[in-house]
Amino acid sequence: MPSQPAIGSSETIRHIHLIAVCGTAMGALACMLKEMGYAVTGSDQHVYPPMSDFLRAKDIAIFEGFSSRNLERRPDLVVVGNAVSRDNPEVQAMHQMNLAYCSMPQAINRFAAAGKKQIVITGTHGKTTTSSFIAWLLHCAHLDPSFLIGGLLADFQSNFKVGSGDWMVLEGDEYDTAFFDKGPKFLHYTPEFAVLTSIEFDHADIFSDLNHVKQAFETFLKKLTSTSCLVAYDSDHNVAELMPSAASKVVMYGNDPKSAWRLGRVNIQPPYTLFETYHHGEHFADFKTRMIGRHNLGNLLAGIAIGERMAIDTAVIAQAVESFKGVRRRQEVRGVKNHIVVIDDFAHHPTAVKATIEAVKSFYGSRRLIAVFEPRTNTSRRNVFQSVYPACFDTADLICIRQAPLLEKIPEGQRFSSMRVVEDIKKRGGDAHFFGDTDSIISFIVSKAQPGDVILVMSNGGFDNIHQRLLESL
Repeated sequence: MPSQPAIGSSETIRHIHLIAVCGTAMGALACMLKEMGYAVTGSDQHVYPPMSDFLRAKDIAIFEGFSSRNLERRPDLVVVGNAVSRDNPEVQAMHQMNLAYCSMPQAINRFAAAGKKQIVITGTHGKTTTSSFIAWLLHCAHLDPSFLIGGLLADFQSNFKVGSGDWMVLEGDEYDTAFFDKGPKFLHYTPEFAVLTSIEFDHADIFSDLNHVKQAFETFLKKLTSTSCLVAYDSDHNVAELMPSAASKVVMYGNDPKSAWRLGRVNIQPPYTLFETYHHGEHFADFKTRMIGRHNLGNLLAGIAIGERMAIDTAVIAQAVESFKGVRRRQEVRGVKNHIVVIDDFAHHPTAVKATIEAVKSFYGSRRLIAVFEPRTNTSRRNVFQSVYPACFDTADLICIRQAPLLEKIPEGQRFSSMRVVEDIKKRGGDAHFFGDTDSIISFIVSKAQPGDVILVMSNGGFDNIHQRLLESL
């Protein structure tokens, strides 16, 4: 592969082209670059709403499909998305034309984060919620942060912002960077503050096993500087195992009385959850939030710890906790019909599925919980967690599991079986049902749902618009 040409100076870069621009993070980067004054174009194989409408509303020209013709204007820089392969026609043209190119995190560092102090949130679970709360906290403190996050913040109705302040909040993804850089994206960032929420096996398409995942996080921890601060969760043994590798100051948070920060008593008073916090064993403050579940209280606690270290007033932190609206597709109530609540959640990893079900069940008390799950990720469509998923649904009253889509893309011996999970849940005493398609799930739920029920839909994809269709059909 040809060597990567150097990125030019700010004065020489005027036009930036993004290959695979319709991804959540790539689309956000395109919009940030546009707001910063660059001419921005992009291309993608599948160009459809809402991202296509969102980008065009920002006056970003989008080419549908990949073609060498999309580079005829000879952009000064090409940003290559991590889903783009080396045999992509635009990548081949880019090399032939000797155009400067870089990965998405390289572009973030070079442009959006230039001159900013970075807060980078990493971990298998909770990255998006934790990043979003920290961005909101800095906003409430009038620090006007920049941010680029993998989910849509309800408070901003956006997943990015070009702020005038000194800080930038980044969701640090462990997924690979680009075809020319197979290392995790988070290795490109140099945080003043870092958060590590958890470490579990995930992304089975690029990581071979848990040790492979841990190696990536260990490399990140070793790259931290002595002047930076790592805020790390105390109840994950994989996190604890890697703490000696951290080159920075370490602040632990969670549930351990020995940790710098821990949660105290929790009291659910819908629509709020009230919780105590302790700092070095002393009562720090009481907070209330609309977030559901102890795992989300932990995400908030990580942000509270950073806020205190930044000398943000406790009253401002409390106001941010109470007013934080969360993230789209994270326990998001999509609507209520005939006293039946329909909730949308991004959960797909078994740990997240279990925590989300337990959180929703505890918040809604005695109401019947109908859990609907679509295994859609590269990991959940594989059988690596086949034996783990059944126990995750123990708290649900009625369980609907869809056939995993796109199974033909998974090697036959590695495919996940939704039908087997249903059988195993039944062996545990659960009321579980298998469905080959989304229409069948909707028909079944409409026939079974009763006033007072809570329907929790879990998928990292659109799930055939099941949420809105349920609300229309109930």
